[in-house]
Amino acid sequence: MITVSGVELRAGPRLLMDDVAFQVAPGDRVGLVGRNGAGKTTLTKVLAGESEPAAGAVTRRGDVGYLPQDPRTGDLHVLGRDRILSARGLDTVIRDLRTAETAMASEDEAVREKAMGRYTRLDAEFDARGGYAAESEAASIASSLGLPTRVLDQELATLSGGQRRRIELARILFSGASTLLLDEPTNHLDADSIVWLRDYLKTYPGGLMVISHDVELIEQVVNRVFHLDANRAEIDQYNMGWKPYLLQRETDERRRKRERVNAEKKAATLMAQADKMRAKATKAVAAQNMARRAQKLLAGIEGERVTDKVAKLRFPTPAPCGKTPLSASGLSRSYGSLEIFTDVDLNIDRGSRVVVLGLNGAGKTTLLRLLAGLDEPDTGQVEPGHGLKLGYYAQEHETLDVQRSVLDNMRSSAPDLDDTETRKVLGSFLFSGDDVDKPAGVLSGGEKTRLALAMLVVSAANVLLLDEPTNNLDPASREEVLAALRTYEGAVVLVSHDEGAVAALEPERVLLLPDGVEDHWNQDYQDLISLA
Repeated sequence: MITVSGVELRAGPRLLMDDVAFQVAPGDRVGLVGRNGAGKTTLTKVLAGESEPAAGAVTRRGDVGYLPQDPRTGDLHVLGRDRILSARGLDTVIRDLRTAETAMASEDEAVREKAMGRYTRLDAEFDARGGYAAESEAASIASSLGLPTRVLDQELATLSGGQRRRIELARILFSGASTLLLDEPTNHLDADSIVWLRDYLKTYPGGLMVISHDVELIEQVVNRVFHLDANRAEIDQYNMGWKPYLLQRETDERRRKRERVNAEKKAATLMAQADKMRAKATKAVAAQNMARRAQKLLAGIEGERVTDKVAKLRFPTPAPCGKTPLSASGLSRSYGSLEIFTDVDLNIDRGSRVVVLGLNGAGKTTLLRLLAGLDEPDTGQVEPGHGLKLGYYAQEHETLDVQRSVLDNMRSSAPDLDDTETRKVLGSFLFSGDDVDKPAGVLSGGEKTRLALAMLVVSAANVLLLDEPTNNLDPASREEVLAALRTYEGAVVLVSHDEGAVAALEPERVLLLPDGVEDHWNQDYQDLISLA
């Protein structure tokens, strides 16, 4: 259980929420909603104990399982299986058991005796932590999230970003924590895994708070909705499911509007009467009291909710370039003995639109990193054509310098742009005032997405490499991205699980990984998008 009392949260000087109080008890499945940048991720970090509120208290009873938008996986040389088992400490017990087994085969009797005693104690600890049943449970969760045995037996360093995120989600679900805090848990999941996750969360016996732009997950799972209103710095709590919440919120908005209109009318009448009475000295005190009542009346009502702002995204005309600004031939990439793909050829002509499809781990992100020049292929080469100006959007936001401010990141992307124009562009992406001085590392996933897109806008790129550009975006911001894709005149290479993003791109070609097969786009490939 998590209990919150009198909590105030800030992002620098900006007030995110004030005097907030609520509980997340066993059986509560809370959907935390609100526009990007409203403070959802900041709140979950505070609830998880990863940061402190500006005021107030957070009390936790029982373990908390926290999946942030950018999961930290720790040691990348750990096997995927061991990372999941570490949620209950089983990884170290199993490793120590294997060591003891080896020592029990020693020719030294003293070593054997000591090892046998150690094995007995470890075996009891293994049983106490769930034993083989727990191992089986972990394997079942991993399989349901699209993690086959071959992936679990690999080091995290050899896995794609999507596979590592699935490992972390499996680890947190396996932990058996009394409260789960999940920030965009469906990112990088295929359609079957999302269906399984919905069913799993619907019956989770502990408390749950989830941030998700997957409306179906919210509809099917949550029984409470917390709406974080960025305009009023408050959380509106609704003890009901998603669809009743939407109806009730509209009702509340109409009620607030009526109350404000009535209060403003009454206050205007009182102030008018007070102004008349002030003319007579004998009624000055009464006039003052009447004016005070009018002010109190206005202060006691909530302001009408201002429509949430949305980043305005429009890609400018791309820089001139030759007929084929980017090409690649014979590309192959391996991690140790694990072959990702071999002999991939790709020519990106001016204004062409290509979608890259493949299951998680097929090398989609790896290919984009090779094309962007961030990694070197094992074989083959990437050749820039005449006038190439490349823009790369990384799904893990690796292109952002997390130590530098929002403004400095923008300056690095467009050094010739003066500060006034740079701030103007940032303002259109909802970064204003002191927000531009925040380090990029403290931004939420949605804010990092907005900053990365803003950097693309000022780059005047003629080839965009986009890796899951709609992840972490609220529906309104996602629509802005899709609209910008539809009208962009340059070339695009897109990796996405989002069927709407692929439809907006209107691709001409598809590249299938890991085989490297290229084909003209047709609707037969549509069903592969959500499986990618």
